[in-house]
Amino acid sequence: MPLSRRRILQFATAAAATQALPRAAMAQAYPSQPLRWVVGFPAGGGADIVSRIIARWLSERLGQPVLIENKPGASTNISIQTVVNSPPDGYTLLFVAASAAVNATLFTNLPFDLTRDIAPVAGLIDFPLVLVAHPSVPAKTTAELIAHAKANPGKVTIASFGTGTTSHVAGELLKNMAGVSMTHVPYRGGAPMMADLVGGQVNLAIDVMTGALPHIRSGNARAIAMLGSERYPGLPDVPTLNETIPLYVANSWCGVGVPRNTPPAIIERLNREINAGLADPAVKAQLANVATTPMVFTPQQFGGYVVSEIEKWGKVIKSSGIKPE
Repeated sequence: MPLSRRRILQFATAAAATQALPRAAMAQAYPSQPLRWVVGFPAGGGADIVSRIIARWLSERLGQPVLIENKPGASTNISIQTVVNSPPDGYTLLFVAASAAVNATLFTNLPFDLTRDIAPVAGLIDFPLVLVAHPSVPAKTTAELIAHAKANPGKVTIASFGTGTTSHVAGELLKNMAGVSMTHVPYRGGAPMMADLVGGQVNLAIDVMTGALPHIRSGNARAIAMLGSERYPGLPDVPTLNETIPLYVANSWCGVGVPRNTPPAIIERLNREINAGLADPAVKAQLANVATTPMVFTPQQFGGYVVSEIEKWGKVIKSSGIKPE
């Protein structure tokens, strides 16, 4: 006997409610086991240090261990794929780095879509980027550097900590907006890049303040300008690039994501606890010690920020013709 439309709708509603029950119960009991946090960078670096600071806070707030799983490689794409393939139960977190927004355009055949397959949870911190020069470079200001580069087209070298990294695209944006030609020199990480800058093998470099600050303070490197929208509190006399080049802003940032379809109640819980940590004086002091500043977002705000970064760097990559190594 055929079922009526009303009866079919009743069955469908009941089935949906039945499927929702385990997810609701899971969210209420969360967390009941340790969490793993997948970080696409090696142990000991800035990303690893920041994630461990926040992991300790989360462990205390959630009552469960938060274990860091370092999965470097492929410009953080390996770590993203790992989380995309994980159950959407709130027990696998992703360290979302700025490079993930760059990769969305840089790589044309990724097996995932960052904004589709990863649900935004919270912002974490901004790693301030700084443009530094070897002391032998005659320019001491952004205006002097632009004049020097225009007088020596292609002869000034500007290093990055890797092709397609935020360091690289920030340099390309500088060249585009300043109308100068400089030669890009890519490295595999900030440490070897800064070693060559200090040794005089390259003229300029763009690094996160975490790595550059010791060299600036020792006098082995000269800070020309900050790349973010504000001056760095630890070096208040160093201007921003946008004080000379209006609208220029480049950030290296990070946040937290989870697999899509993770229950909204779990995402809200994680967001609440992470933001509480970013506001905690002790945690803020630890983050300041590694030259980073908190980025407090709702899940929706962080998702919007990621989309805006994908669009921004997509334009730079296309105009500069950057290709992955």
